[in-house]
Amino acid sequence: MRVLIFGANYEPDLGPSAPIFTMLCENLVRRGHQVTMLTMVPHYPSGRVAPEYRGTWLGRTIENGVEVIRVGLPSVDRARLPQRLIQYLVYQLGAAWAGLGRQYEVVFAGSSSLSAWLPFITLVGLRNKPAVYGVYDVYPGVGVALGVFRHKPIIKLVSSMERYCLEHAQLVRIISETFRDELRDMGVPDGKMVHGYDWVDTHLIQPLPRNNAFAREQGLDGKFVVLYAGNLGLSQGLEQILAAADLLRANREIRFVFVGDGASRASLMAEAARRQLENVQFLPYQPRPRLPEVLASADLSLVTLQRGIGSRSLPSKTYSIFASGRPLLASVEDDSEAWKLIHLSGGGVCVPPENPSALAAAVLNLKQDPARCAELGRRGRLWAEAHHSPMAGALEVEKLLTEAIAIKNGQPRLKN
Repeated sequence: MRVLIFGANYEPDLGPSAPIFTMLCENLVRRGHQVTMLTMVPHYPSGRVAPEYRGTWLGRTIENGVEVIRVGLPSVDRARLPQRLIQYLVYQLGAAWAGLGRQYEVVFAGSSSLSAWLPFITLVGLRNKPAVYGVYDVYPGVGVALGVFRHKPIIKLVSSMERYCLEHAQLVRIISETFRDELRDMGVPDGKMVHGYDWVDTHLIQPLPRNNAFAREQGLDGKFVVLYAGNLGLSQGLEQILAAADLLRANREIRFVFVGDGASRASLMAEAARRQLENVQFLPYQPRPRLPEVLASADLSLVTLQRGIGSRSLPSKTYSIFASGRPLLASVEDDSEAWKLIHLSGGGVCVPPENPSALAAAVLNLKQDPARCAELGRRGRLWAEAHHSPMAGALEVEKLLTEAIAIKNGQPRLKN
């Protein structure tokens, strides 16, 4: 198949979806398909474009057999929604234009309509091509819940954009069964939705020794490290981690470590300073080759979401933590996909969101039970190997793309 894929992030960008798309594209190529990826130049998480990617409108490279077209963006402050929307608009224009010059049989669109809408109109609707639309967060609901979308005209606009993509796709791939109700309300029939988990590089991310070069460089040896690695954004409710750290400040062996960047980083650092939290440490994003060491430096890794977000989002870092062989502590709602996945895998423990006392108590309990921590990490690794390998993900998407073509040609949908 000749496959056209568009999404906001691709390596070496640091966005959480970047390795997911990179692995998908490269494994589809290994399966014998021709793949073109339309993406943004590296800019995540700050919004500032990497210097080597500035000054070019449409850059084209061949990377491990994948044709990668990167749309140039202006550098902005991603903490400011209007500026972020400018980047989305520039990408949409560039991706739609670049895609017109490509020959392809089927489309996989793996982002929200904030970046996918115009390419979807142009490259799916106007060119009458079959498509699979991947839903990773339910818009506009997740934006409303976070308070990012406050004005009715904006909410209505995003909703209409999202509905267009949902309506014109042959299949809608969801990463959480909890997405179904909201998508039904947006007019998506059950028969059009397909549930599938994402994948993680189980070859790169391995259960490495706790005492490694990264841990030594950052002074983490001899500490019980509670790690949050990834986007320091709005949906995670990261303030509760600082409140839990405040409750545990007397236990000097426990160190809370944030590795990453994002819209909430400055406010979190200011709050940690206000509370005078000497047991909290902030580190910048690390190069991807160092990710295995970063994750291995944890005694306990965190996933957190604000209340009301769990039914609309599933953090991709969950899979990386499983692959690292470290126990996972999640602060999420008990009807969320993250909660269900963690209990299904046996790789972690869940506490209610926005409850610093429960979070602090769970940290203490796990610190005092190293055997349980080891068993949780072992189960998480086994689960990642069995269910989230990159090739398994490519095979699943390949099947969906084939099915989308068949549906477009008037054939009934295959029964799973």
